[in-house]
Order: sequence, then structure tokens, then C-alpha cells
Amino acid sequence: MSDTTKTAATVETAQKRRASQHEREWEEKTLQPTLARSPERLAEFTTISGHPIRRLYTQADLADWDVERDLGLPGEPPYTRGIHATMHRGRLWTMRQFAGFGSAADTNKRFRYLLTQGQTGLSTAFDLPTLMGYDSDHPLSEGEVGKCGVAISSLADMEALFDQIPLSQVTTSMTINSPAAVIWAMYLAVAEKQGADWKKISGTIQNDILKEYIAQKEYIYPPEPSMRLVIDTFEFGMKHTPKFNTISVSGYHIREAGSTAIQELAFTLRDGIEYVDWGLRRGLPVDEFAPQLSFFFNSHSDFFEEIAKFRAARRIWVKTMKERFGARSPRSCALRFHTQTAGCSLTAQQPYNNVVRTALQALAAVLGGTQSLHTNSLDEAWALPTEFAATLALRTQQILAHESGVANTVDPLGGSYFVETLTNEVEAGAWEYIHRIDALGGMVHAIENSYPQREIAEASYRYQMAVDRKEKIVVGVNEFTAEEQPLEVLQIDESVAQQQAATLKRLRDERSAEEVRRRLDALQKAAEGKANLMPFIYDAVKVYATLGEICDAMRTVFGTYEETAIT
Repeated sequence: MSDTTKTAATVETAQKRRASQHEREWEEKTLQPTLARSPERLAEFTTISGHPIRRLYTQADLADWDVERDLGLPGEPPYTRGIHATMHRGRLWTMRQFAGFGSAADTNKRFRYLLTQGQTGLSTAFDLPTLMGYDSDHPLSEGEVGKCGVAISSLADMEALFDQIPLSQVTTSMTINSPAAVIWAMYLAVAEKQGADWKKISGTIQNDILKEYIAQKEYIYPPEPSMRLVIDTFEFGMKHTPKFNTISVSGYHIREAGSTAIQELAFTLRDGIEYVDWGLRRGLPVDEFAPQLSFFFNSHSDFFEEIAKFRAARRIWVKTMKERFGARSPRSCALRFHTQTAGCSLTAQQPYNNVVRTALQALAAVLGGTQSLHTNSLDEAWALPTEFAATLALRTQQILAHESGVANTVDPLGGSYFVETLTNEVEAGAWEYIHRIDALGGMVHAIENSYPQREIAEASYRYQMAVDRKEKIVVGVNEFTAEEQPLEVLQIDESVAQQQAATLKRLRDERSAEEVRRRLDALQKAAEGKANLMPFIYDAVKVYATLGEICDAMRTVFGTYEETAIT
């Protein structure tokens, strides 16, 4: 150690000692008389996740904190301050509004409207039959067609969805998981028909089957074949669509299911580790497929906890990719993520309060360094967003970007005693979970033993009990209630299902049934072996085999999954 370094260390130690002495004097002379006159509001303060929050954070809380190791500079490991050197000064986050309802034509109209209003990327919601791999005219689809997203049953629907929208000029995110390979094949077929170069198109397919088993429960096949399909998309994307994210590892739905912030972070990143493990097992070079992995987080209502979570996520991922997987490319190590404000925080009571909640959650995402953002609409606790509500949610992002000043400097909260300490604590809590799942044999084994499901269920129960006891206040729900005013909502009637059924009948009459059967048979045979299934799925899509037919061909081989109940 040089004399200069020794001197600096000595000065720092003396400063900490003085700060500690000063704090003790403050407690005696200032704090205690204040508490005697006016006790604090609560016996214990915690984040919304139940993480304890101390009264005051000082330099002493960062005694083992190293500014270069733990904070660093933006655009450099450990990426605490962001993955780009200039962050939002250089380029604002992509502004997306989750859209999808009714028919493909209905959603196309909403897409085109949002683009005229300044939205900079598309984000597609699919209805429940599509998410479960059923055509709109399947008996199990009854009552659900177009209700929670857009109905997509064939390439014809996908062509209508992106009519007059040049896929070479806009990024598209698609929230689809179990049938992700099929929907992605349809998207690529539309891009090809438009003359777009696959190597230049960009966007994201969610494709995160592990979080379906953990939280959202929209799975079709058992874990092993489902993971095979995910890795097939990795391999295909690595070769053919290098700018397209072949997965968005999603903590969003884990949080919506009731997890804490630390659980969301840990289970999401451990899912990411599992996908990398399986990719390596396939023989894929880590620095060729890992740059196409992206992440998707929830931004909940506890402002500082969310910011700490985003900062900790980047630190954990770079350490994991370098030390665990030997990645060398910065693109493999820099965690890129999309954020959506917390749907589970929206209330049906006093829905205009949701505008305020969403604005604060969006601000946390921006200060946490997100690359892409969706802001929920005020009416989503009631129904799919109206055009008015979706526009207001988009305006929220635009006001943050252009009026608030928060995008003018990189990581403005960096160095805060509180934020840095909370970042350290969130990171430590996440590592504990990651090591626990490693000890269980990985995430697939943990899921099969219901470990993350049980942890989330218990956390959700604890939070609800806190709300019921009014230890956590939800404005308009358990406190500050008022008489409600009716809210105009978007209604999707059964005419969409009737229209879809007629379209599918016409499609089946006009296509080559023989060619469809031949390609479905080829897919089924490939599924019985070890070939990459993406080319076979793409071939079937191109001749207008339907989503349900393609998924059924694989159901015949893979079977379906039934979860073991948590006891």
C-alpha cells in the first residue's frame, strides 16, 4: 500500500469515527428529547415487502463499502450505476404501452394510434386461449376470446395485427410463454413477407416458461420439453436474428403473485442462471447466446426498495456471468431489462389514485436505470385500458422524460447512504435465495418441489395480513375510503369469438390441408427426436397451420403438465 493510499485510509477511518461520535451526540441531545415529546408513528418501519428500515442511514452503514468495487461508474462493471455510460442522457428508455384486445384488427388500430401519440415500441398482450395454445374456436376457449388480450390463431391473424406497421422500423415485445416459439415463428413470417431482414429486426419474445410454473400458471408441457423449446429459440435466434431478444426472464409475474422484492429479484435471476445452464448443456457458446437474454421486472410502490432492487440486479448478473459462466463479452454481462408498473397495486376503489401510483412506480424504474417501460392504465383493475386511459399512462412517461429532469444525469441517487445500504441488503438477500436453489439442484428441481411457489404464497399471505391489520395502508381500500363514482370501461363482447370462428373456418377451407398435415407430421416426428423444432414450427406456420394444431402436434409427444398442490 502506497503512502498516499495509507493516508487516505487513515483519513477515512477518522471521518467514520467522528461521524459515529457525532451520531451518538445527536441521539442524546436531539433525538431522545424529540421522541419524548412526540413518539414515532410506528413501532417498526418496513418496506412494502417487510424489509426493516432504520431511522437514519449514515456513513457508518457503509463501513465495508468500496466505491470502486460496489458503485463504480456507469457503463462499467459492476453496472450499479447503469449499463450505459450516458444512460438516459444519450437515449431515453423505450416507451411501451401493453396493448391487445379483441381481434387482430382491433389491436392493430390501437397500436397505430399509440405510435402516433409518441410511443416508441410495441408491446403485445395475448388472450388466454392464445397463451394456452388453443385456437379461438376450441371449446376451452369459450368466453375468453379477445378478453384479456388479442386473439391470435394463425399467421393470418398475425398479418392483420401488424398491417401497415413496418417491423423493420419498430421494436415489438410479445408477452407469450408456453407457445412462444409458435408466435415468434408467425412474427418472423410476417417480417419476411414485409421484406424485413431478420438480422436487423429487433424486439423481445417473453418465452420464460419457468416463471409460469412459479407464478402465472399458463403452461402447456412439462418442464423438460418446455425448456427444450426455449433453448431451441436461443439456438435459432443466435444464428438468424442476432438483434432479437429470445427471452425476457420475467420477475414481473412473480411479484404479481405476491412475492417480496428480494424474492422477485432472486427467483428471476436464478431463472436466468437456469436458462444459461441449459444453453451451455446444449453446447451453445455463452457469449453467443447470452447477449440475447433480457429481463423484465415489476416496479412496485416502495420507491427506494425498487430502485435498490434494480441496482442490485445488475451487480448480481455481472458477477454471475463472469465468475459462474466465464463470460467475456460485456453484452453477456450487462443486464438489460424492461419494467412494468405494478398491476397488483392498482385498486378498483378510487381508480384515479392509480395514476399517482403509476407515476411514482415509473419514476423508480427510471431512476433504477430501466431500458424500457410500460406504465399501467388507471382502469386496469376493472378491464382492459380504454384509449383515454392508455394515452394518459403514456403521457406519464413523456412527462417524466421531458419535464421532470430525472433523465438529465446518470444515477442521481448514487452514493446515498440509504440507497447504497438498501442495495447491499437486497443483493445479500437475493444471493441467499440463489444459493438455496443451487443446493436444491437448480430451479427446475426447486419448482418440481414447490419451493419458490411456497415462498411466494407465504409472503403474499403475510402482506395481506398486514393490510387487514392496517399495518400497511392502501389508500382508498383500508383507509381514506369514499363513495365511488362509475368508471367507463372497455367491454369485449362475444362478437370477437364469432368473428374468429368464421375466420378460422374460411382459413381451413382455403389452405392446403394436405400440406398442413405433412408439415405437422414432420414437426411431431422431430419432437420425438432431438432436432431443433423452430424450423419445423416455422414451416408449419408458413402454410397456415393454426396455433392450436401446432401445439397439439407437440402435446401428442410431450404431454401436458399438472402441478403438484402445495401442502
